[in-house]
Amino acid sequence: MKRENFNSRLGFLLVSAGCAIGIGNVWRFPTVTGENGGGVFVLFYLLFLITMGIPVLTMELAVGRAGRASAGEAYRNLEPKGTKWHWHGWACLIGSVVLMMYYTTVTGWMMSYFVKFITGTFTGLSAEAVPNVFVDLLADPFEMGFWMAVAVVLGFVVCSFGLQKGLERISKWMMVALLLLIVVLAVHSILLPGAGEGLSFFLLPDWGRAMEQGLGSVIVAAMNQSFFTLSLGIGAMEIFGSYMKRDHALAGEAARICVLDTFVAVSAGLIIFPACFTFGISPDSGPSLIFQTLPNVFTNMSGGRLWGALFFLFMTFASFSTVLAVFENIIACVMDLLHWSRKKVCVIGGIFILIASLPCVLGYNVWGAFAPLGEGTTVLDLEDFIVSNLLLPLGSLVYLLFCVSRWGWGFDNYIKEANDGQGLRMPRVLKPYFQFILPILILVILVQGLVPTITKLMGA
Repeated sequence: MKRENFNSRLGFLLVSAGCAIGIGNVWRFPTVTGENGGGVFVLFYLLFLITMGIPVLTMELAVGRAGRASAGEAYRNLEPKGTKWHWHGWACLIGSVVLMMYYTTVTGWMMSYFVKFITGTFTGLSAEAVPNVFVDLLADPFEMGFWMAVAVVLGFVVCSFGLQKGLERISKWMMVALLLLIVVLAVHSILLPGAGEGLSFFLLPDWGRAMEQGLGSVIVAAMNQSFFTLSLGIGAMEIFGSYMKRDHALAGEAARICVLDTFVAVSAGLIIFPACFTFGISPDSGPSLIFQTLPNVFTNMSGGRLWGALFFLFMTFASFSTVLAVFENIIACVMDLLHWSRKKVCVIGGIFILIASLPCVLGYNVWGAFAPLGEGTTVLDLEDFIVSNLLLPLGSLVYLLFCVSRWGWGFDNYIKEANDGQGLRMPRVLKPYFQFILPILILVILVQGLVPTITKLMGA
């Protein structure tokens, strides 16, 4: 079967950036920044994005472009005879499925809140009543299940039309709209009366505040965020490498994806922090910031119904772009492994993801007593822990070792593929860093993500 290619370089960049741009940027980044003291965290985040994110991203893209298939088949095409690197392809497929088992629910939350602002649900509500809208949503399995189903069905319908006519065409328009929305929202937020204090907190490094938080914990949090923001390790980026042409070297393409990803993350901060300081909201209020705190900000703001609707439309585009990208990875993996047609995979895959996503929905209501990771946790927390703390760092380590070790594809093959084409090239002098230092940094992320939860469970 002839391999599809992107219709344009812009299409590749926007679709790949759309995969990276998601809840990690527009929800987790501002939250973690607020919890870790602001500007110093952002400084270290950018440093680790360059030193860790871009190199591993080029490796995942290189495996895809050289192997011309989804993860498992690409490994099989490149691995030394007799080795089993292609087994990681199954882990990539499982990771993508588990990710979508809860990501579709969160995307449904975004869609629901967009509709609620459009239809005036929040109009006239008291400050005490606004947070209860989210509480009521979580308590209703039918409403939450409906919006999850909308995200799943729309995602597979778009992907059923193929790479160029479905994913690329829709993602380009959606990403352009997302970028325009975020600029409009950021400008509006910056012009609020108390914006200056919020901007200072977000953008100006305050080492004293970082020391209060614990500089070591700030650095580790920045390392984690810079790594996870790119969705590396489960083949979600590798699949777009398999659709790439060879016109451009991979370091430059990876850098452009990171620039778009970072632009959205920083812009989300420009929206949220000025609004928080203007209306006296704590910037470290955690995940409740998006669905309980910010809606209160919008209801107290002139034209708040419009600005709230635009904000959650932006959030919907950000999360749905990731849904489309990961669905494409799932579809491509199954097509390569089982040799099914795209339409068949979309129908069967859509039904499977719908059913598999129900535990996340029910974990907030019908199965609310189930606390898999300790008191106060839900099914979503368990699924997110499996993907974010285990499969992403382990998967990235596999891609890294495959590309730099003599037991895998090897550094020479990787660097040749990465530097094929015009543009920014990956220097060969970085070989010792890739072989000896970068694996240790990824192991630090892995251990830091696993140990606290395991320790907590053992002590429970």
